[in-house]
Amino acid sequence: MRLSANTVLITGGSSGIGLALAEAFVQRGSEVIICGRSEERLEAAQRRHPALHTKVSDLSDVAGCQELALWVADRFERVNVLVNNAGIQRDIDFTRGANDFLAGENEVRVNLEAPILLAGLMVPLIAGKRPAAIINITSGLGFVPSARMPVYSATKAGLHAFSMALRRQLAPIGIQVFEVVPPAVNTGLNPEGRARRPQFKIDLEPAEFVAVVMADLEADVPEIGYGFSADVIRASRNEIDRRFEQMNREW
Repeated sequence: MRLSANTVLITGGSSGIGLALAEAFVQRGSEVIICGRSEERLEAAQRRHPALHTKVSDLSDVAGCQELALWVADRFERVNVLVNNAGIQRDIDFTRGANDFLAGENEVRVNLEAPILLAGLMVPLIAGKRPAAIINITSGLGFVPSARMPVYSATKAGLHAFSMALRRQLAPIGIQVFEVVPPAVNTGLNPEGRARRPQFKIDLEPAEFVAVVMADLEADVPEIGYGFSADVIRASRNEIDRRFEQMNREW
């Protein structure tokens, strides 16, 4: 995939991996649009990188996804890359029934339904461009799930399956589909859960991870991992079971 001279839409692009990707694409000469729910964080990102275009968007429902796609179509005729990065992660304990699941933000809508819908909405806009790509950000937990974060893990497994199927569907019309599979990265994801596990240290910074991602995108690697996640992408079922037991032994 060519990394320069693109017009890239990145959801959840105001912080973490999304912002690191935005910075990397800008540095390579691409036009970048980032969206997120926090106007304050979007403005902070734009102050750091004035070339960024920003849009406040809530992708937790159909209307928000449709409004974003229409806004992009109206203003960025050359858009050719969608990065489905926005996501939320929650600790949910089903021994309490459905209480935890119902009490907070809906991971299924944000992490799985929104990327699926945005892919469908953006395909007509990017088809025929060269290059044209959809980049889905999943997780190593989509391959080896965490008992602490069962819904998050399930949504990322679903997005992995969707990425595989979408890659096959869109290949005949020239749209590449990449899956980026992060391990644990030092971002603002799930701050409440991470605060409950102060012993869990994350040394990998977004920029370090994204440097690997950009190199693999340029090399047309369809599934991109790093460290733990690079291992589990190709792991056998026995290896996945072993890692699952190691990860969840305290549950």
